[in-house]
Amino acid sequence: MMLKQARLSLWMVPALFVSLCPVFLYGAPQMGDEKAAKAAATSVTGCLQKGDEAGGVTITDKDGKVWELHSKSVKLAAHVGHTVTVSGSATARSKAEEAKIEANEKKEAGGKEHADLQVSSLTMVSESCK
Repeated sequence: MMLKQARLSLWMVPALFVSLCPVFLYGAPQMGDEKAAKAAATSVTGCLQKGDEAGGVTITDKDGKVWELHSKSVKLAAHVGHTVTVSGSATARSKAEEAKIEANEKKEAGGKEHADLQVSSLTMVSESCK
């Protein structure tokens, strides 16, 4: 009888571990994924303005940060002079690319903080800027 109980307990421990392991992993918080998603998604509301570069468009957020906007799918130029909310992901350039355009971006931003935004969607707030 003792031998049967010993064999049974030897099999019960691994069986419980294997069966409960997915439950614990599913309930574990996914911190890295949430932070990455929040960092990647950016929304900015403001007045679209024509940039200094050909076809360039900028927007200034409520904190005064100037965003240079880029998009192949959203027609940004059609909304210059409108108050809009744009959403997308902040883009980073290589140090070499950044060095080439740094002076122009600083001039365009008027000495304010600036960044690039790859726009995935645009929502019209108003047909004018106040």
